[in-house]
Amino acid sequence: MDLTGASAVVTGAAGGLGGATARHLVGLGVAVVIFDRDAERAKATAADLGPAATAVAGDVTDANDVQAAVDAARAAGTLSIVANVAGGGSRPTRTVSRDGTPHDLETFQRIIAINTVGTFNVTRLAAAAMATNTPDEDGQRGVVINTGSLAGFEGQAGQVAYAAAKAAILGMSLPLARDLAPVGIRVCAIAPGTMGTELMLNARQELQDKLTSSIVFPHRMGRPEEFARLVEAIVRNPYLNGENIRLDAAQRLPAK
Repeated sequence: MDLTGASAVVTGAAGGLGGATARHLVGLGVAVVIFDRDAERAKATAADLGPAATAVAGDVTDANDVQAAVDAARAAGTLSIVANVAGGGSRPTRTVSRDGTPHDLETFQRIIAINTVGTFNVTRLAAAAMATNTPDEDGQRGVVINTGSLAGFEGQAGQVAYAAAKAAILGMSLPLARDLAPVGIRVCAIAPGTMGTELMLNARQELQDKLTSSIVFPHRMGRPEEFARLVEAIVRNPYLNGENIRLDAAQRLPAK
């Protein structure tokens, strides 16, 4: 994909993986909309990245907020890239706890909303805008990169909500690619393993050691910049489509 004059929407761009992605894209000459529900952090991130970055505060599940981000990206260039990085989980909760309490339904619905529904909401509205772009020699008008997780393949005990949400995102990759092929938009997803975001690096050492114990090689947490470089690789390679790409150093999550 030719990035000349291109713009992008990066959701969750005030956070670790989203922030690294936004920074990397700006470094490639792409105008980036920093779309995040944390208005202050979004503004700070945009200010740090300079004039090529624009902050838009909003909720990925809100159509009006998403449309505002899409409009801002179109005003900054040709909206060609969407990186859906926004999401989140909750503290480990089993479907039925040891004392017999069932999993809270509201929590389950919230995790599905901020991950799966939010990803689809941004994709549908951004894709409608990208469909109006002038196609390149391959007929390509844009690319959408979603964020799954290893939990979407092999969720651990206590991760049922998060695993379901991420599995749904991974499950959307191929049908989205098929749906959007007629308008020249590719779709892939990245399934990161244990990544060294600020949140993870601030976790207690016991938890860090547990999470990294199953990483094969390199035996360390992934770096947010490595996630961002994979985003670039997907953007630049027009033959990558409908794929779920693990970024995990051969890690496989244990049951617990």
